[in-house]
Amino acid sequence: MGDGVQEAGVGGGAPLTVAPLPPELGRADIWLLAMRPKTLPAAMAPVLAGTGLAIHDGVFNALPALAAMVGALLIQIGTNLANDYSDFKRGADTHERLGPTRVTQAGLLEPEEVKRGAMVALGAAFLVGIYLVAVGGWPIVVIGLASLVCAVAYTGGPFPLAYNYLGDVFVFLFFGLVAVGGTYWVQAGVLSPAALLVGSGVGALATAILVVNNLRDRETDARAGKRTLATLLGLRGTRIQYMALLFVAWHVPPVGVALYGWSSWTFLAVAALVMGGLMPLRRVIAFQDPRELNPALAGTARLTGLYGALLALGLMLG
Repeated sequence: MGDGVQEAGVGGGAPLTVAPLPPELGRADIWLLAMRPKTLPAAMAPVLAGTGLAIHDGVFNALPALAAMVGALLIQIGTNLANDYSDFKRGADTHERLGPTRVTQAGLLEPEEVKRGAMVALGAAFLVGIYLVAVGGWPIVVIGLASLVCAVAYTGGPFPLAYNYLGDVFVFLFFGLVAVGGTYWVQAGVLSPAALLVGSGVGALATAILVVNNLRDRETDARAGKRTLATLLGLRGTRIQYMALLFVAWHVPPVGVALYGWSSWTFLAVAALVMGGLMPLRRVIAFQDPRELNPALAGTARLTGLYGALLALGLMLG
């Protein structure tokens, strides 16, 4: 749900400057741009991984799994819109912006329109959550309310998480442990320790998306008073953080094989890290111009989706 997760729709081969928008862009196209559909695989990855584990454990339940996926997508879209609105209002999105177009900052939609759009998406997620509560009970109430509140509080409210060094923690918890654990819970009715292991891998990569975003925006964020871990750790520390997150994700399959008897098919997720992680890692280590990190941002987002899907496939095959 962080900035990086929301912005990772830049194509891997995209130029280093943001391309001008087509003059014939219609209203539906603008709303689609605002929702950032290319970010959605990062929201899908933990649900896919949690469902793969449920299939592996023989507790798969199709309707709760589908509802969890729909809810995750709606919360992601709502967070995208809320972040677009809040960052514009707080002055973090200006003409100096290095990432993809934000519809509020670009004047494509009025701020109040974007705010209402966020409320509609999060309201729809709440309705999906009612069904999940009926299936999963009070733990889902806690998860659902916390997700909705934090979706708004990420960049809004009196203590925005993304402006106070907490964005990375939030993404790791909600895109990793909570999303995978909640997906498993609504199907199994219990929380498996293996779900937390899976969640740590997916959450680490989702956090890595945010790390690339914050590394790119380190200087502009500092000028806007946005305190991210990248502004605290500096260039070298943030590069080390990115590598450490990839390292965490790499360890999930072998630990699962050793502790829980997973099939060696789960090493497909390690293959995803090798195939999809080298390009963004090289850019994070060697970039000179912050705009060079836009392809790394997109590459890390694709890696997160691929990792979640292949880990789920490996668990199902096992």
